[in-house]
Amino acid sequence: MTGTIIDAWMQHPTARWLASPLFDSLRRWSQGTIPDHEVPVSWTLDHMDRAGVQMAMLNAWYSPAGPMISNDEVGAIVAAHPERFSMVASVDLRRPMHAVTELRRAVEHHGAKALRILPWLWDLPPDDRRYYPLYAACCDLDITFCTQVGHTGPLAPSEPGRPIPYLDHVALEFPDLRIVGGHTGAPWTAEMISLATKYPNVYIDTSAYKATRYPAELVDYLRGHGRRKVLFGSNSPAWPAADCLVGLDELQLDDATRAAFLTDNARRAFALE
Repeated sequence: MTGTIIDAWMQHPTARWLASPLFDSLRRWSQGTIPDHEVPVSWTLDHMDRAGVQMAMLNAWYSPAGPMISNDEVGAIVAAHPERFSMVASVDLRRPMHAVTELRRAVEHHGAKALRILPWLWDLPPDDRRYYPLYAACCDLDITFCTQVGHTGPLAPSEPGRPIPYLDHVALEFPDLRIVGGHTGAPWTAEMISLATKYPNVYIDTSAYKATRYPAELVDYLRGHGRRKVLFGSNSPAWPAADCLVGLDELQLDDATRAAFLTDNARRAFALE
C-alpha cells in the first residue's frame, strides 16, 4: 500500500484482556475481528503484514483490577521481534510512586518508548494529581505519554477523555512532555485539534477509526496545517490495520502528507530511531 507504516496503537491480546466484559460493546461494533481465544504472536504479525504495517506501538494494559496485558508480556514480544514492535508501558495509577518505579523498569529493562493510561479505565481525567509523578518521569526518561481522547467504546464514562480542560492543563504544565491523544477526540475533535495546534508536543492518532469514518474536521486539519500532527493508528485487534486503511486514497493526501501521516509523525512523536 505504501512504504513503511507505523501503527500508533495496537495490542496483542492476552486471555485476560479477551475475557474482560469491558469489551462486549466493541465486539458488537467490530463484528468478529476480536478473537474469542488467545492467539499466537504470529496472528498479530500476519494482520500487520496484510496491512503493510512494518512497526507497531504495542500496548500493555493496566486496570484497577490489575494487569490485563503486563509490561513483561509486551516486553517479551518486543524482545523477540524488535524490528516489528516498540513497547508502550502501562502502570497502576492508584499507586503513583510504585507506578513510577514500574515505568522506569519498563524503560530500562524492556526499552519502552511510551506510557499509556486510559482515563476511562480509572474514571480519572489526565489532570488528576495521581498522573503527575508519571508525567515528570516521562519527561525525565524522554518517553511519550499516550492517552485516549473522546468518547469511549467500552461501557464506561466518556467525560475523563474530553480534551479541554483536562489534557489542556497537562500540556500547559508539562511543555516538554510529548502527548499523543488516540481515537481522534470525537465528539470533541475540534478541541483536540485546538490542543495539537496550540502545543508543539501534542499529537492526535486515528486509532479506532477507519479512514472512511475520520471526522471531516480532522481530515481538513491533516491536509492543511496539521499535516505534522496526525498519526495513523488502528486499535487492532478490535479494528485491524488493513480495515482502517481502506478508503485512505479517497482522502487525496499528497505524497508528503501521506508519508507524514503513516510514518514520519510517529517517528517524531515517539522519538523512534
